[in-house]
Amino acid sequence: MKLKYGVVGTGALGGFYGGKLAKAGHDVHFLLRSDFEHVKEQGLKVDSVDGDFLLQPIACYNSAQDMPVCDVVLVCMKTTGNHLLPELLDPIIDEKSLVILVQNGLGIEERLAQEVPHASVAGGIAFICAHKVGPGHVSHLDLGRLILGLHTSTGNELLQQCQQDFEQAGVPAQLAENLGYIRWQKLVWNVPFNGLAVVLNTTTDQLMKQKETRELAHEMMHEVIFGAKNCGYDLDPDFADKMIRTTEKMTPYAPSMKLDFDNRRAMEIESIYTSPVQAARQAGFEMKKVAMLESQLRFIASQMEN
Repeated sequence: MKLKYGVVGTGALGGFYGGKLAKAGHDVHFLLRSDFEHVKEQGLKVDSVDGDFLLQPIACYNSAQDMPVCDVVLVCMKTTGNHLLPELLDPIIDEKSLVILVQNGLGIEERLAQEVPHASVAGGIAFICAHKVGPGHVSHLDLGRLILGLHTSTGNELLQQCQQDFEQAGVPAQLAENLGYIRWQKLVWNVPFNGLAVVLNTTTDQLMKQKETRELAHEMMHEVIFGAKNCGYDLDPDFADKMIRTTEKMTPYAPSMKLDFDNRRAMEIESIYTSPVQAARQAGFEMKKVAMLESQLRFIASQMEN
């Protein structure tokens, strides 16, 4: 079965994952905003540790109304724009479509399933170091693994085919039986490193070099692990040590929230901090350090708006 893919949000993640599928010969349609004219004329360029490539010609659009109905839609935009999804998805999905939220944070599949009840919904958790360096230009620095998990009771066959397509395209991809578990697992890394990079105006390698910040990140990781446990997801406490070791070996990196801050874009505070803090609190556990970091980020965000 050959699937028709749509990509909503052709930034670093959409450009890389959608680009890998298209490069491998899959039918992929990209929705763009400010980069549309550039990509239409010059293509989508991906500089990757796995090998550089250029997609030209490319099926790209500046309006969802012009796109075909797709079997699978990869939503790769930041969660700060998720309020736009019902309108963006309406022309490109039907009752047979699967929408995969390749995004960070918690609670996002639940909200979309309520807003778009006729489609199947899944989550995609990306373990990747990549960023957009210019119009239609993505830099992939490290990693790239993708974990896919179904949220709704429908869409399993499409998700399995999608996983196989990614593998065929050279993207390590696996299926998760428990999407919530994987979302909390990703937060173990996202919570300390995204927020601390903003508050301390630094990158992952510098956070690892300093004993105090390394220990603080480790402590926050354990808070997230205990928060997950109270919510019914039994993460291994040793996972924090594994993430510290992984970060030590990682190419020096500015996490996505730091890049948003540097470019004065809205930060994903709600999905990465507020939702898990509230979920843990409702389950009877207070993530004190994480909640403090959330407050600091909200203060910084308020200053950006002034």
